[in-house]
Amino acid sequence: MFPSRLILLSLALALAACGGEAPAPADSTAAAPESKPASTEAAGTRLPAPPATVAAIRAEDLGAQIQILASDEFAGRQPGGPGERKTVGYLTEEFKRLGLKPGNGDSYAQSVDMVEIVSEARGPVTITYADGSSDSLAIGEDAVIQTLREDPVAEVSASDMIFVGFGVNAPELDWNDYAGIDVKGKTVVLLVNDPGFETGNDALFRGKAMTYYGRWTYKYEEALRQGAAAALIVHDDAGAAYGWEVVRNGFSGAEFDLPAAADAPQPLAIRGWISSAAAVRIFSKLGHDFPALRKAANQPGFKAVELDARASMAVASRVRHAKSDNVVGVIPGSEHPQEYIIFTAHWDHLGRNFQTPGDGIFNGAIDNAVGVATMLELAEAFARSPTPPKRSLMFLAVTLEESGLLGSKYYVQNPLVPLKDTVATINMDAIQVIGKTRDVVVIGFGNSELEDILKRKAAEQGRIIVPEPTPENGFYYRSDHFNFARAGVPALYIKNGIDHVEKGEAYGRQLASDYVATRYHKPSDEYDPSWDLSGNQQDTELLYAVSRELADGSAWPNWYEGTEFRAEREAMGR
Repeated sequence: MFPSRLILLSLALALAACGGEAPAPADSTAAAPESKPASTEAAGTRLPAPPATVAAIRAEDLGAQIQILASDEFAGRQPGGPGERKTVGYLTEEFKRLGLKPGNGDSYAQSVDMVEIVSEARGPVTITYADGSSDSLAIGEDAVIQTLREDPVAEVSASDMIFVGFGVNAPELDWNDYAGIDVKGKTVVLLVNDPGFETGNDALFRGKAMTYYGRWTYKYEEALRQGAAAALIVHDDAGAAYGWEVVRNGFSGAEFDLPAAADAPQPLAIRGWISSAAAVRIFSKLGHDFPALRKAANQPGFKAVELDARASMAVASRVRHAKSDNVVGVIPGSEHPQEYIIFTAHWDHLGRNFQTPGDGIFNGAIDNAVGVATMLELAEAFARSPTPPKRSLMFLAVTLEESGLLGSKYYVQNPLVPLKDTVATINMDAIQVIGKTRDVVVIGFGNSELEDILKRKAAEQGRIIVPEPTPENGFYYRSDHFNFARAGVPALYIKNGIDHVEKGEAYGRQLASDYVATRYHKPSDEYDPSWDLSGNQQDTELLYAVSRELADGSAWPNWYEGTEFRAEREAMGR
């Protein structure tokens, strides 16, 4: 239960944000004003639907929602535990309060089957050399390992090691790091990101811009397809776009997956990361110059290198089959109710880790209480509009994003409305707090005709749209819109701009850099009452304008010619 003091504080914040007054005394006959409930307990009594007036999108409203969702009482919003129950309950009550209809029959929940696996390394990762000597890689400092197998113990013992460069098999690019080598039952060691990243050579993949081949999720998927028993990615801050602490935090505690099909191959016995320093040490003892091999891996025709060493490692696992919920609310269209625009934001985060200094709660304020708050403000703006949208709107708060975009993956595999009838997806994830900007960053710039609408609406705000400043970080492949994109549904994912209206571009870049360095996937990602949310209000108003045009129009935006997702869309007949 919430402490009563927190309930009163949160209610007061929500009332202030909505322009309300303090509740009347119990013996008063005056009606209490509408407020945003502060918790699932506070939300137990249904509040009246919003009045039929156009709701202003307000920074104060965003702040009230962020503070609630990122509070310690939500315990880091980890799927499968009390944090989920509180979060799902809160979002359900908010959808009801706004008058949204259940999105899954008579339910606001789409239940997602999941497997929860808590892996614990059984000792260090041991590297044994041909002369009988060995190295021990300390868990947490030199290496992190886990498994997605449902066995009590998963291990590899004296597994031959092979360096496979970036671990990419891309026939359409005439690139195969596994060519001429058999890795079945072996441990592959590979690099994060993709060829061309370090050289910036646009002739290699997309140069500095990461492709899906650069994502760590792809690395494990391909290693499994090749028959490897284990895969260890060599971490580096630039290639991964985050520090070692993020890897360590992300690979500790519970890991989640969707249940495998009966005929699916077993997951890798072990998957993990090793630090750059550990890799240099191991390769040096084997007589290899690791920086030179890294450079060679960026060149066409690179050949995998068999290492004269064997790896042994094991993890013990606790396995639990459970369910987690996507939360779904709908505003039906007045003229074309069968056509949908879907708004996505993931509600989950990393929960709590008692081995982490401090309270160990990963509050996830930026990632992704801000995104969920933005979704709720958009839902409220549409719900309060005197003119209903002509097309239907679905507000989809998905689970298990932090575990590999699993909630949105499940939705795309089991859509509540046909994908061919989905006009577009608008995604909100980790929208940072910078203040008002002259620009709007588009993640995956140059992909779809949704950007044409965005460009016009941004111009009405006196802003321009720009590509993401760090395409090498691969953000387009790291959030829930990507599953819709792979299925062919045009997707729009924006971030705050970086050119602050008063303090300039350097200020925006510094704030973004500071977030990654000090708060991303750390307990320090907490709500700050001093935040300037005027820019977030500006972005929410922009998304409202874009989605309002889509909702009241008849256009079916497509992917631009030559993009990797256009064929899937055209196969739908749109």
